[in-house]
Order: sequence, then structure tokens, then C-alpha cells
Amino acid sequence: MTALDRLIRHFEKFPGIGSRQAKRFAFHLLTLPQEEVADISEIIRVIRASVTLCAFCQRLFSKEGTMEVCSICSNTNRDNTKLVIVERDSDIDAIERSGIYDGFYFVLGGTVPLLDTQDTKKLRGSALKQLVEMRGPLGLREIILGFSVNPDGENTSRYIEILLKDSIEKYTLKVSHLGRGLSTGSELEYADPETIKNALKNRS
Repeated sequence: MTALDRLIRHFEKFPGIGSRQAKRFAFHLLTLPQEEVADISEIIRVIRASVTLCAFCQRLFSKEGTMEVCSICSNTNRDNTKLVIVERDSDIDAIERSGIYDGFYFVLGGTVPLLDTQDTKKLRGSALKQLVEMRGPLGLREIILGFSVNPDGENTSRYIEILLKDSIEKYTLKVSHLGRGLSTGSELEYADPETIKNALKNRS
């Protein structure tokens, strides 16, 4: 396998990228001046060295010094009674753009496929349980399941409710789902701010 083939294979692993797009990316890189390619390589190196997972919500953030939590989790002005659980980091960005939610988050790191309910190894279930146990005594009252409206999203919601069953009962937590506004099959990441705002307002 040539170096170009290996590069194409790496691009094919990107979310939503097929073989044809992967080849376009690879050949585009080959047309760039050497200094631009070097700059891209340096940016990737810096990001890998400076970006880390938040110890609380598990989202990626740019680390400064010895800081282990992101700006959202360290913000004492946010509502400690609410916790939204989402699939990926970009879902947090989408909700933040709505301007209506001021609670905390947790990034699960994926969903539970409907056809493979045992595929939960890559998910951050243990970290989620620890976070809920930490926030429970601090005033947590509601867990909002913020997954995309599709079979995998619904299956993941069921997984979370089973996973957190003891904590939900222990702290008398309300579990709600995003309400009307998100159409069936839509992904939270691509929803516009107004749609997300309505989904949060109408959660049940």
C-alpha cells in the first residue's frame, strides 16, 4: 500500500466521509504548497498536545496550565439542577447556540446501535455514573436525554435510564427527553437554534 493509499484510508475513517471524498481530500493536500502542508501538520501536533477531555463532562477543550475542567463545568453561574447528556461534543455547541440552556452537560461519546445493544464498550457509562453521583448531592434534579431523534438515539436513551436507575431513584431525579421541534431522523448537531430552543422548552 502506497503512502497516498494510506492517507486516503485515514480520511475514509472521518465521520460521514466516503471513498470519493477521501480521495478529494488527499489529492487536495498534494496540490498545496509545502509550507501550508507543514502548517497543517504543526496545527495537528499542537492540538493533540493542548486539547484534552474535561474531567467532568468529557468534552474536548483547550487546556491551560493544570486546568482539568472546561469553561462550562467551571462556571459557578450555571444551573446545577440540570444535566443534558449528548452523543458528541458538537451537540453541546448546537445547544449553546440556542441561548436557552444554562445547565451542565455530559458527552457520552456515541450511541447504542439498535441492532447491537451490547456495543457499549466505547461509551463513557462509568464516567457518567460518577458524575451523577457527584452532582446528585449538589442539587441535580433533572437529567435531559439530548440524543438525535432516530432509532439509535431512542435505544441509547433506554440504555441511559437503565444505567442510571439506582441514581435516579436515590436522588429522585426527573428524566426528560427533548420535545417537539426535532423531526424524526434529525441529528441534534445540525438543528438550528430555534428548533433546539423549542425542543428544550417542550421536553417531557
